[in-house]
Amino acid sequence: MEAYEVLLVILAIIVIAIVRSIRFVPQAEARIVERLGAYLTTWEVGPHIKVPIIDKVSKRIVLKEQVADFPPQPVITKDNVTMQIDTVVFYQITDPKLYAYGVDNPLLAIENLAATSLRNLIGDLELDETLTSREAINTKLRATLDEVTDPWGIKVNRVELKNIIPPRAIQEAMEKQMKAEREKRESILIAEGKKESTIRVAEGNKEKAILDAQAEKEAAILRAEAAKQAAILAAEAKKEATIKEAEGEASAIAKIQRATADGLEMIKNASPDDKVIKLKSLEAFAKAANGRATKIIIPSEIQGLAGLAKSVVEVAKDTDTNETKSEKVEE
Repeated sequence: MEAYEVLLVILAIIVIAIVRSIRFVPQAEARIVERLGAYLTTWEVGPHIKVPIIDKVSKRIVLKEQVADFPPQPVITKDNVTMQIDTVVFYQITDPKLYAYGVDNPLLAIENLAATSLRNLIGDLELDETLTSREAINTKLRATLDEVTDPWGIKVNRVELKNIIPPRAIQEAMEKQMKAEREKRESILIAEGKKESTIRVAEGNKEKAILDAQAEKEAAILRAEAAKQAAILAAEAKKEATIKEAEGEASAIAKIQRATADGLEMIKNASPDDKVIKLKSLEAFAKAANGRATKIIIPSEIQGLAGLAKSVVEVAKDTDTNETKSEKVEE
């Protein structure tokens, strides 16, 4: 082999060694680098060069949040009920060096720590409290795990109780209890519904009776007011008629008196002599004789006219006789 061929081989080896010494760390990851078995540095994101042979990348660490689902663990409650509880832990590596050198098999350590802490927490609670206090248990368990795992470069972000599985007998008893509770609530709701319906019906009847009574009262009041108004109007009409009648009679009397006064005034103004007065007297007696009387007393002042008066009386008798006959014929 020629010298230049040896040189080419050496150069190729050097290039290969250099290329193999260049490393790229991706996002959300870190590398633990050791030199001659001792911790040297932690590589962050980006390109890095290690010294061949003496430097070694010992661990690849993921910095993203991770999930650890642990199998169910048997726990005993305060009232001696054994149940199975499995947990889910959300954690994140915050210090790659502590994570690499803090504890061997960190996940196994977290699982055992979670199981023991969970037994301690559940041991202080009864069955009903365990089933209804998930959030409180999660909070306490997370605080305990986060405190213990901090020296390992791990931060526990959240802990969830995935399943709480009581014994089969307890499950059946709980199912019966829930069924009884549902039936009880159903009976209570039905009873309350009937009660509410009865109350509503009674209130409706009460309001109806009140409204009927009020309507009857108002109708009676309206009838009484109508009767009162009618009586008042009738009385006022009668009063008005009586007043009108009285006014008519008074007006007629006044007119008669006025006519009489006018006649007397005319007679007075005419200055009648004795013959006229006697003639008027005869006319008056003729009117008087026009009745049913058969006898007439004639004053002495007009005795000189006895013959004329006698004639008037006879005429009156004939008139009366004729009227009597006419009445009998009509009957």
